[in-house]
Amino acid sequence: MDYAHSRAEASAYAEAALSLMQERGVPANPNNFTLWYGYFSGDFPDLKQALDILLSSSEPISEEVSAQIFRKFCAHPLEAVPLHLIAEKMETEVATAVAALEQACRNAATYNQSLELATGQMAQIPNMSGLINLMTALLTQTRAMSHQSRDVERQLRQSWSEVTHLREQLEGARREAMTDALTGLANRKMFDFVLRESASEAMESHEPLSLLLLDIDHFKMFNDTYGHHVGDQVLKLLASVLRESLKGQDTAARYGGEEFAVLLPRTEIDDAVKVAEKIRQRVAGKVIIHRKSQEQLGRVNVSIGVAMFAFGEPLRRFVERADRGLYRAKRGGRNCVVSEISDEQNPVALSG
Repeated sequence: MDYAHSRAEASAYAEAALSLMQERGVPANPNNFTLWYGYFSGDFPDLKQALDILLSSSEPISEEVSAQIFRKFCAHPLEAVPLHLIAEKMETEVATAVAALEQACRNAATYNQSLELATGQMAQIPNMSGLINLMTALLTQTRAMSHQSRDVERQLRQSWSEVTHLREQLEGARREAMTDALTGLANRKMFDFVLRESASEAMESHEPLSLLLLDIDHFKMFNDTYGHHVGDQVLKLLASVLRESLKGQDTAARYGGEEFAVLLPRTEIDDAVKVAEKIRQRVAGKVIIHRKSQEQLGRVNVSIGVAMFAFGEPLRRFVERADRGLYRAKRGGRNCVVSEISDEQNPVALSG
């Protein structure tokens, strides 16, 4: 979570948070304090709304409920992944492999001692019968060593296979935790995380960071007219256009419903407007076709608001400025781009 408060503000929010937690019997652990500090700061409207609903209930605020809210609004996107379970399984497999290797080393040492002992005995054997007995014993030990080596090899292969499977599980869980299931773009939680990281990096490197907020025009009417399946197709189409229009360091996310967000590191406002206009034109050039009937359903358009990060500002204000541009784009006729520059100099959007 992002904070940019004065010492007096932080002290007041902290005092209010602790007072409420004591009043409602909420344990004063770091996670709970983070929740209620964020509640009183007002920096996170979604969090505040969730906690207001919780406060309006007469039910006690349980640890389980608090943990769920923290995971939803405050945790790193990967913290929901059961990493400890996967790590425990990996640790078990590695331990098994190490034990197999250690046993193989002990077997090899024992076999080596047997060979050295046999070498010393050969010179003292008086007849062929004794030599045959010695060689038979060595052959038996050699066969046993061969079987043990194959067992170790099989165990190592099984462990390697299991570790590979666990690694794939971890990667899948990581992708699921970060990805919107419908569009394949980053989800809201991942966007919030990347926004914090990108803003921090921008301040450290003194390089620009721009944000686009996009909304599909008249999406509800389109969705109600043709059905949710076609609506989902439209959302996927916009996601595809975003992937085609962005470069490697950029992040596109489904911000919520039919609204999308794009983070553009190292991008000045003028260049961000150009990216937004390119996206707008590409979307406008697409024709929606019903997959089953192949009927042409028309075109969809997007409205886009653009803002550039001001070093040190609360991130909610950064998002609000882009959202204000989006609002003006909607009011200005839709299917257009409004940046904070056009917002200041010209109330009419940069339409194409």
